[in-house]
Amino acid sequence: MSEPHDKSRGPAAVRKAILSGLRFTSLRLRLVVVFALVALTAAVSASGIAYWLNREAVLTRTQDAVLRDFQQEMQSHASALPLNPTQDELQRTAVQMANSSQRFSVLLIAEDPDGNVVVGNSDLDTFTREDVPASLRKAVNKEQPLSSNNKAAYHLYWQRIVVNDTPYLVGGTRVIDGGPTGYMLKSLEQEAKDLNSLAWSLGIATALALVGSALLAQAAATTVLKPVHRLGTAARRLGEGKLDTRLRVSGTDELAEMSRTFNRAAEALEQRVAEMSAREEASRRFVADMSHELRTPLTAITAVTEVLEEELDAETGSVDPMIEPAVRLVVSETRRLNDLVENLMEVTRFDAGTARLVVDDVDIADQITACIDARAWLDAVELDAERGITARLDPRRLDVILANLIGNALKHGGSPVRVSVRTEDDDLLIEVQDNGPGIPEDVLPHVFDRFYKASASRPRSEGSGLGLSIALENAHIHGGEITAANAPKGGAVFTLRLPRDASPLIAGTREEDSR
Repeated sequence: MSEPHDKSRGPAAVRKAILSGLRFTSLRLRLVVVFALVALTAAVSASGIAYWLNREAVLTRTQDAVLRDFQQEMQSHASALPLNPTQDELQRTAVQMANSSQRFSVLLIAEDPDGNVVVGNSDLDTFTREDVPASLRKAVNKEQPLSSNNKAAYHLYWQRIVVNDTPYLVGGTRVIDGGPTGYMLKSLEQEAKDLNSLAWSLGIATALALVGSALLAQAAATTVLKPVHRLGTAARRLGEGKLDTRLRVSGTDELAEMSRTFNRAAEALEQRVAEMSAREEASRRFVADMSHELRTPLTAITAVTEVLEEELDAETGSVDPMIEPAVRLVVSETRRLNDLVENLMEVTRFDAGTARLVVDDVDIADQITACIDARAWLDAVELDAERGITARLDPRRLDVILANLIGNALKHGGSPVRVSVRTEDDDLLIEVQDNGPGIPEDVLPHVFDRFYKASASRPRSEGSGLGLSIALENAHIHGGEITAANAPKGGAVFTLRLPRDASPLIAGTREEDSR
């Protein structure tokens, strides 16, 4: 069954879980795991080798002592028996042999005077001939050829067996010249217990070594990764714009050299940004000062051109027809220059961050109607907007946006221009669609760039190249956006998306200014 979905887990909880997962796969964890694996491999290898060496040493020592004692008992007791001993003689001899220092069970097998097989058992039939492996019995009773290297016809053989989960050592040999065959059975249970204790001890030592290595790895990882963590934090601060961030350098290792490199890079970046900021500030100040200085002569020139324009429109015809085209050109270019200066001053305010909203309740349909009426565009613009759609925006800036979008559509797309208004959730959407050929695909990404000209062959046009850029900046200051696209049936479509209420942005701006 799947767990119920917890709706209370918001983006912060999800982000925390992701960060937790990232920490789980962090460099620290990998270092600890590698240290632990190396320590585990070394400890297991060392423990395995130590266990194997100790096991062989313990078993070999016990085995040699038991077999040596058994061989001595065979030589001193079994060889003293007559050639065809009786049952009682074998039994007594087996008991005597079993009383040795090694305390093993003895089984003696021989033939009595009547040719019958008789058996002497030191443990009352608990150790029988069937307990001896057949391969061992065969080897014990096999007569070996005598040579210079082999002085005895029968040898001592042994084998380790397990009976009911208990290890035993079984050995056997035969008395030379027709004597009895003797077998011994020695329990290795005590040795097995000692070896088990050794195994447990080595296992505990391995576990402790693993824990110790993990702790050492954690300490080493902390020591190694602390400068890396500081470097990451400093890099984030640098990315956030805190260019005075520096790392404290200590030591002469690679991490210290990395910190020095970071400090040098941060210092160079801070210096470069300061130089660029100074140049940018100087450029803005120059544009602002130039625009401000131009306004005074422009005011005078505008007044003169207005008088000249009135003379041109007068019925008396006081202007010489030869200079009339020049006068009209001066009037047109003066207006264009005046618009350019106003636009430059507006751009300067945006760049300096001094542009502010002055919001008011606006009826969108009335605002659009007033915009196109003031510019005599009523015959060229179709408005599709319901009455009663209101928003709390800056009326002046909204007028600037609409004037630039509609004017651009009329200039480059042609009439009729269709302006439609709709609402979507808490946003206001205004679409401006022209009746032209649309915008070339290579131009679309640059339509909002400052001073961008769609055609390189026409670097000088009626516009300043700042209108759409200013419209976009005014949308941004409202917390909105403008997008440009081509309609499926032809023509360019500019979509303005604004929040229905821009008042919270004013409060946020005041907080930033107070800081």
